[in-house]
Amino acid sequence: MIRRVAAIAIVVVLAACPPVAAAAEQSLEAIRDSAVTWLKQNRTLPGARMVAEADPLDSRLRLAACAAPLEVSVPGNRPISARVSVVVHCPAPGGWTARVPVRVHMFTDVLVTTRPLARGDGLGADDLRAEERDIASLAYGYVASLDQVGGRALVRPLNAGTVLTPGMLAGRQAVRVGDAVSMEASVDGVMIRADGVAMGAGDTGARVKVRNASSGKILDAVVSGPGSVAVLP
Repeated sequence: MIRRVAAIAIVVVLAACPPVAAAAEQSLEAIRDSAVTWLKQNRTLPGARMVAEADPLDSRLRLAACAAPLEVSVPGNRPISARVSVVVHCPAPGGWTARVPVRVHMFTDVLVTTRPLARGDGLGADDLRAEERDIASLAYGYVASLDQVGGRALVRPLNAGTVLTPGMLAGRQAVRVGDAVSMEASVDGVMIRADGVAMGAGDTGARVKVRNASSGKILDAVVSGPGSVAVLP
């Protein structure tokens, strides 16, 4: 009888005690949202439109609810590409750090060729048009403004519809292919000038071939300035 009363008392005591609350967990969805929101607010280029989607985190991941605002960053301040690893950190005591893979698309206008172009061609407004492209997927970069191509020539031929990249452009050209140039040559100490046509392109100091407009003879020369070359002996 005594044992029975004691057992009933234990049951009553246990029933009277409130259940132990489970530790609050951090929402994985909130972690993903914070990574996407931070990217859109801090890494979208002026005039561009970003579309970002975080990959699902491992559902087995259990993190304590963070008592402080989450801190978000991209390691090394790397340029934004199509796949970005975003670090989300809980700065509270005993906090945690999670890495969130995010797929990124960033759309803005870039310059695209309007027609086939040859190596050495200079570029003008008629050769290029602006089109919206996903620059996050352009591994070799892009050119956004005609100001970036003025006075420069192509280092290789391009098909129509090609996105122009910085690596496709040579240095600024003082002389371009087909330009009329003034040729200067020193013969026995006497400076002789003649009209010619550039067969190559380059900035001051570059070596190019030129054709004498009168004789048709092909000569080696060095670019001495805009529209002028010094014929080599």
